[in-house]
Amino acid sequence: KYPDAAKKTGIQGIVYVQFIIEKDGSLSSPTLLRDIGGACGAAAIEVVKKMPHWLPAAQLGRPVRAKFTLPIRFKL
Repeated sequence: KYPDAAKKTGIQGIVYVQFIIEKDGSLSSPTLLRDIGGACGAAAIEVVKKMPHWLPAAQLGRPVRAKFTLPIRFKL
């Protein structure tokens, strides 16, 4: 859902959120790397928190933790 504050002021752009994909595929430690204002950063963090489990990274056939940066585009 597009934040109302961003809609009113016409804010558009890309928000970057970084998080860790755990060995079981769950997401942890969402961090905002770049925000464009208008509550878009908070909306992006909420989207990441509500995501289902991902497939974990693998190294030598074993699941490992991995850090991932996700760009989220806000466009009116």
